[in-house]
Amino acid sequence: MAQSFAGQAQGFGLAILTQIASSDWPDKFGLRKPMEKFLYKGSKTGFQVMTAAARQFGGGKSSGGKAVRLASTAERGVFDLSLSDEQQMVRDSLSAFAREVIRPAAHDADGNGAIPAELRSQAKDLGLVFYAVPEALGGMAGEQTITTQMLALEDLGYGDFTIAASLFSAVSVANALTRWGSADQQARYLPAFAAENPPEAALAVTETAPLFDPMKLTTTARSNGSGYVLNGEKALVLNGADAELFLIAADTGNGVGLFIVEGGTAGLSLRALQGMGLKAAATHNLKLENVQVAAANRIPAESFDYQAFLDLGSLAWCALAVGTAQAALDYVIDYCNDRIAFGEPISHRQAVAFMVADIGIETEAMRLMTWRACALAEQGKPFHREAYLARALCAEKGMKIGTDSVQLLGGHGFTKEHPVERWYRDLRVMGVMHSGLHI
Repeated sequence: MAQSFAGQAQGFGLAILTQIASSDWPDKFGLRKPMEKFLYKGSKTGFQVMTAAARQFGGGKSSGGKAVRLASTAERGVFDLSLSDEQQMVRDSLSAFAREVIRPAAHDADGNGAIPAELRSQAKDLGLVFYAVPEALGGMAGEQTITTQMLALEDLGYGDFTIAASLFSAVSVANALTRWGSADQQARYLPAFAAENPPEAALAVTETAPLFDPMKLTTTARSNGSGYVLNGEKALVLNGADAELFLIAADTGNGVGLFIVEGGTAGLSLRALQGMGLKAAATHNLKLENVQVAAANRIPAESFDYQAFLDLGSLAWCALAVGTAQAALDYVIDYCNDRIAFGEPISHRQAVAFMVADIGIETEAMRLMTWRACALAEQGKPFHREAYLARALCAEKGMKIGTDSVQLLGGHGFTKEHPVERWYRDLRVMGVMHSGLHI
């Protein structure tokens, strides 16, 4: 690449700053000065690897015993596909970042099983986590930003499915703490996410059981009087080796609970588990052996909605699938128009044209279903049915789009010379991943 990662990140920051300067929405919400300040700041066998030690969390200001919740956008009324100025600004910036930074790095990241540190640093500079932390705790969220975060995931997914999922892992934890955490939990942990160097964090829900059912967890949390003892094993934990904070779902004997566990806690261990996809996210299995968790580290049962937690996780994966499906569509259109066989582009063949058209139709259906479910969730309306339908559609059509993209490239689609084989592998995670992300 002619331009360094650092130089590109600076360019994106300046692009955002330029758009802010010409917009009036930062003044309306009193965000101009905070935003300008931010933008200028510019082992393979056995569970032997300990988790990363957590930083000193805490020191945040409590909100007087009351947790901070983001307002819904119900007053905006019906489902509206038009984007706000802020959402369009976010899309423009992240689309450029995805095309110019993520996409060129994706092939090597997949091969190396790791995301370059420079890319991670750049992504943090974009400030995605600020949209998950309330203004009162140092962030930029004044109301629900489910749709905005969905758009961000779609745009990042256009660059690469796995890198986007990995980069969004910490944002997902901050989202859950904002939505359901107690006042003390928010004051202890959320200010760190709004700081200059936010922590790596991960959700741990999926387990190793075949045909895993997230409503029937084998990981247990049993009360010991002063807190809980956690035992079990989680699978496909994004960024597991680097996470300083985990949110772990476990069966309490009286429903599912979500527990905050800091990295380095005694009883936590990791095992690297490389799958056919999500390679750059360095997924791990997380084992819990008599892990002691204070009662104060359980997300309050009275406020926690496990079904909504799962549904919002499904929509995050759907958004990634939509972005990757769009990338596949754009790629196969160019390839089929450029590939000459028997004296003409293969796109002139009816069978090829119909297959490309199907990918376009399926991508738009996935997008609309996902946007609709996210709009309902943001307005505080029931959205479980729509989230289920979106996930079912994205799981089926996402895998089909991956398969058809490889097929359209023929032998080339089977090689690493073209990205469609990677997208095929990554899109298949839609059928097996339960949470891990949360918008």
